[in-house]
Amino acid sequence: MTATFPAAPRLDDTGVLPAVVLDLEISEPLPAVAATAPDGRRVQQAWALVRLFTEPLGTMLVDVPEQGLTPAALAAAIDSALGDVLRPRLGGPVPATGFVPATEPAFLAGRRAALAAAPDITVVICTRERPGALARALDSLLGQVHMPARILVVDNAPATDATAEVVRSAARRGPIEYLREPKAGLSFARNAAEAATRGEIVAWLDDDELADRYWLAEVARALVDNPDADVVSGVIVPAELETRAQVWFEQFGGHSKGRGFTPATFGPHTAHLQSPLYPLPPFGTGANMTFRPGVIERIGGWDNALGAGTPAMGSEDTLAFTKVLLAGGTIVYQPTAVTHHYHRRDFEGLHKQMVGYGTGLTAAYTGLLLGRPGLLWPLIRLAPTALRDLTGPDSLRVSTLQDDFPRELLTANRRGMMAGPGAYLRGRRAARAKLRAAR
Repeated sequence: MTATFPAAPRLDDTGVLPAVVLDLEISEPLPAVAATAPDGRRVQQAWALVRLFTEPLGTMLVDVPEQGLTPAALAAAIDSALGDVLRPRLGGPVPATGFVPATEPAFLAGRRAALAAAPDITVVICTRERPGALARALDSLLGQVHMPARILVVDNAPATDATAEVVRSAARRGPIEYLREPKAGLSFARNAAEAATRGEIVAWLDDDELADRYWLAEVARALVDNPDADVVSGVIVPAELETRAQVWFEQFGGHSKGRGFTPATFGPHTAHLQSPLYPLPPFGTGANMTFRPGVIERIGGWDNALGAGTPAMGSEDTLAFTKVLLAGGTIVYQPTAVTHHYHRRDFEGLHKQMVGYGTGLTAAYTGLLLGRPGLLWPLIRLAPTALRDLTGPDSLRVSTLQDDFPRELLTANRRGMMAGPGAYLRGRRAARAKLRAAR
């Protein structure tokens, strides 16, 4: 069955930039936001990640009028959106002109102390035939405040030597290594990386992301401050909002699904407040996650029937997080550990992603139940909550959607959910066949 997509004008009107993406430091003078982009497009909105002394404290979205936004107008917009968080720290409204602190801010002092005791961290990127995006991601890792001990690139079922060439070039500037995994599928690539990094703390980054320059420093802070943490997960924000499809993805919750910028810990002590089984978004996402040594091995590795390159299309990370919690592990949500993601730019790509999210979710539950049938009744008890989240107007899934959000994307997501169990079974058969062929 061939999907039918809406006409092109629904995506982007010629000459319009849906939103300019800003990274704003309150202690520095704020910029003016022009109503016209350098390429001549009319800027409709400004999306901003707002920081104080490099600490991310929130995001905001503001309309850009025809005359643009002055620094004072931008400061007023930030104060309106995030004043409850910023005013207690600033002792007043958000300034447009910046300021110099009298003493070292506590946040920076805490990072400095944590880095003095920080462990070595290996970063892994699994990729397939996206050399340009990979080069960009590697550049961001080579600019970290806390440098990775090494960077491992796993080339999954390559058709060309383009990825290997990018790694060879980047390795002249830092500790970057190459590993080829011939079996197609993200979980095969993750498991190959796991075997190659035994005994190491591993932070995972996708090839369509940029690591904030403080990313690994804040991951290290979380590991130092939370010695019992098995997993650390951070925030993923948009790297650009150049198209309506990218804006719609953010309306649907983006990668962070409304987690916000409040630190959180999930484990046995929170099971009565937050079930390990549902809802899943608070735990984290695979595009920004760090595991201590042995954690993935203890839960049986990454499920080869899940992830990109399988019929399920994703959710190997979802199943891993759930298994960690069910085994009594602890996941720390560290919102100061930020990565920047390049969302899919066109409707067709977003449609496929929404199908994949739905398919992967129920595929992950299928894999979980096949391994632990006793979880069936707890999941049945959670079903009414899940149904309300799917259909309720105030649920996280739909409460942030605007009038222009195509409802067919929600339909695609739900169709994916219906297909998930079958996709998992097909993926498991295919994974077993690949393993037999590799012997």
